[in-house]
Amino acid sequence: SGTYQFADSRGVLTDKNGNIIFYKSVLVGGFGGILGQFFSSPLFLIKTHLQSQAVAAIAVGYQHNHESLGKALKNIYSEHGIRGLFRGAGASIPRAFVGSVAQLSSFKYAKQWLENYEYFRDKALLTSFLGSMAGGVAISVMMTPFDLIMTRLYNQPTDASGKGKLYHSYWDCVMKIYKTEGISAFYKGVGPMYLRLGPHTVLCLVFWDELQALYEKYFPQPNVQG
Repeated sequence: SGTYQFADSRGVLTDKNGNIIFYKSVLVGGFGGILGQFFSSPLFLIKTHLQSQAVAAIAVGYQHNHESLGKALKNIYSEHGIRGLFRGAGASIPRAFVGSVAQLSSFKYAKQWLENYEYFRDKALLTSFLGSMAGGVAISVMMTPFDLIMTRLYNQPTDASGKGKLYHSYWDCVMKIYKTEGISAFYKGVGPMYLRLGPHTVLCLVFWDELQALYEKYFPQPNVQG
């Protein structure tokens, strides 16, 4: 949201009437999401490994058996270098793009729609809350398929060269899931996804709006006359 805020505060995302320009909202929101997701990919990779890890009696699927975050980073780097730490990072790009666009654009459009009604025009907190609720639903529904694909790619076993043993590429993963589990498989976990991202989105976006309002109050920007 930092990239989105940077562009929004400079009027890049809206027309002269203050209406959101859709393609600019998509491009800026998606670009910011990709940047954040890509550079955090090594930590997301290890998080996926650790969450999937269980004791032998109940273990399901491939187990990476990391002892800790630090040792996981060290071992992956020792075996496969920087490339190993960024394995699956390409799969995070569609997830980040779609998730960021869905969350931020739906939030902005929902607020813009609510502000058409006089009742909401002096209720900034309520407008932000309702807009962020829409953002939470949108990101959960839109991002779940991409999140599932990324998780499968992150958590698969690798050979000596660091290549995945189960899926050879992003599209190979998509097709194997579709052929073996059906289209509904892409929405496995959508309920838990919303329970995680719904509150997260509400808190983040409401605080974002409130902090922006405080910033504008105490650090007003001078009007630049053309």
